[in-house]
Amino acid sequence: MNKPQVPDFLKNIRIVLARPSHPGNIGSAARAMKTMGLTRLYLVEPKTFPSDEANALASGAVDVLEHATVVPTLVEALAGVTVACALTSRRRELTTPLSTPRETAPELMARARDGEQVALVFGNETFGLSIEEVEQCNRLVTIPGNPDYFSLNLAMAVQVMTYELFSHAGVGVEHLRAEAETATRDEVEGFCVHLDATLARVGYYERRNGERLMRRMRTLFNRAGLLREEVDILRGFLKQVQRTADRADAASVPSEDREA
Repeated sequence: MNKPQVPDFLKNIRIVLARPSHPGNIGSAARAMKTMGLTRLYLVEPKTFPSDEANALASGAVDVLEHATVVPTLVEALAGVTVACALTSRRRELTTPLSTPRETAPELMARARDGEQVALVFGNETFGLSIEEVEQCNRLVTIPGNPDYFSLNLAMAVQVMTYELFSHAGVGVEHLRAEAETATRDEVEGFCVHLDATLARVGYYERRNGERLMRRMRTLFNRAGLLREEVDILRGFLKQVQRTADRADAASVPSEDREA
């Protein structure tokens, strides 16, 4: 199966990092973005950028850094945006709607799909977003976590949020599933006949009801949904059992009988 294509409308979603202080976090955030199909990165007054450390932690997402837009103010980073989500973990005395990433993602994806510009705004690693920065956004999003210990790294927060968005992109994992053919009923029956003969060959039925046992075995293997490759493996195993039994029988025959 061919790999699915990342939806083009994801280009309508931008990640905004406001005043990031650590270049490594910028690189890690870029990697998190690209993993989830996002490429538009805006940096508001970064302390150090560009940098070798950011490139190193971006891994294969250096292109996201190379095309990042660096601006001096959040106002410029939000130019043309209709929905701006401020990511915050603090209680805010604001009436702006507050939700979780999972609750917010469907609306954001729908708006991006309709051609609107959407922004996710993340604050400084130490101080988060200022009240003035939050007031420039029209959504508040909080990633839920342990109330007694909540400490997400900036790039981790970007990863959580972008994953929730991508989960609504319609890109599945079917292309990663191994291609295999289900065995036909005739192939399963052929295996059962082979199994029956092998069990008889090794004396398994001497104190058992072979007919009743094979009825249950047929039910088991028909229910299992065996693949053709699995049937081949099982039959190969049975052939080896039969060969071993033949050798054992041959070895038990006296030498004079073998010569005769």
